[in-house]
Amino acid sequence: MSIRAAATETTPASPIHLQTLPKRVYRFRTLGMGLGFLPISAVLIELDASWPAWTWAAFCCLLWPHLAYQLASRNADPFHAELRNLTIDSALAGSLVSLMHFNLLPSVVLLTVVSADKINTGVRGLWLRSLPGMLIGMLAVGILTGFSMQPATSTTVLLASLPILIIHTLAVSLSSYQLIRKVQSQNMRLDELSRVDTLTGLESRGHWQEQVSLLLASHLAGTAQASMLLIDVDRFKQINDHHGHAMGDDVLRAIAIAIEAALPPGSHAGRIGGDEFAVAVPVDEQSARQIASTILARVEALQFARIPPLRCSVSIGIAEPICGDHSLRAWLEAADHALYRAKAAGRNRIASRETTRLRTPVHA
Repeated sequence: MSIRAAATETTPASPIHLQTLPKRVYRFRTLGMGLGFLPISAVLIELDASWPAWTWAAFCCLLWPHLAYQLASRNADPFHAELRNLTIDSALAGSLVSLMHFNLLPSVVLLTVVSADKINTGVRGLWLRSLPGMLIGMLAVGILTGFSMQPATSTTVLLASLPILIIHTLAVSLSSYQLIRKVQSQNMRLDELSRVDTLTGLESRGHWQEQVSLLLASHLAGTAQASMLLIDVDRFKQINDHHGHAMGDDVLRAIAIAIEAALPPGSHAGRIGGDEFAVAVPVDEQSARQIASTILARVEALQFARIPPLRCSVSIGIAEPICGDHSLRAWLEAADHALYRAKAAGRNRIASRETTRLRTPVHA
């Protein structure tokens, strides 16, 4: 399988990810190869290497990182151009191992660093697919050097290897830490989005159902009171038709704030439809009626700076959990039937399954 095909299968399709790979790799390539020049130079001095060997080492460590970045960033397909550069990295590293006559410590460090850079890209299996290039580079220069083997590492070479060992390792670790924190932040944001209705700030339908199911279970266990308020905006379609959907959104947000302001602790308010809200409160039906009256008064008192004459109201259906059917669905249906009664009786009203009442003003 080619690197291009493999990358298509295993890497994200995000345009940002594709375009920024050369820049992200450039930092680590420059750091790793630049620091790698220190132990390579120490080995070449000990070997009394010729000028072609020094020239090749300087090209690989000091010039290639910048050339690779230019080749990738100016390419029409920078992502796959950078994948080719990463393969070349491995070939160059392999050639430097032979150039150092397989001096053990710097050879291991250099090969580890170039492999770590590939793993750090997030392209699955790239380091493994780059091994043939590493072997080819090792063989090509090995032929020129006669595969001379001097694996012993002197103290000087060991000390020269410490900067790349320490600095590059810390840099890769820091990059991984930042990525983990970014993923954690995104996960927290996704979790928040899954729990909150983005328009009104109330609980999303799924999160609301989870929380209300817990309240219902507590009620059935005899440890909590529970009542449901199903709230519908009166003539909301007319608001949208006459004043526009943006104004309709403002109305929904304002009503959501009015609802939240009237609720006692332990309540759960969610938006379960376009202009329909559901509220579960840990009180009996009589107390729930008082809360509903407060909501009616707050909504009726709402004013909108953009359209001063605009007034709105809501109808509210109230129900306690159903005896004999302990499901959340049955509870919602009971509140929905009560809401229908409030609508049928003229709107801007509170209704239960059995009785319908006009709004009782509450001054909050």
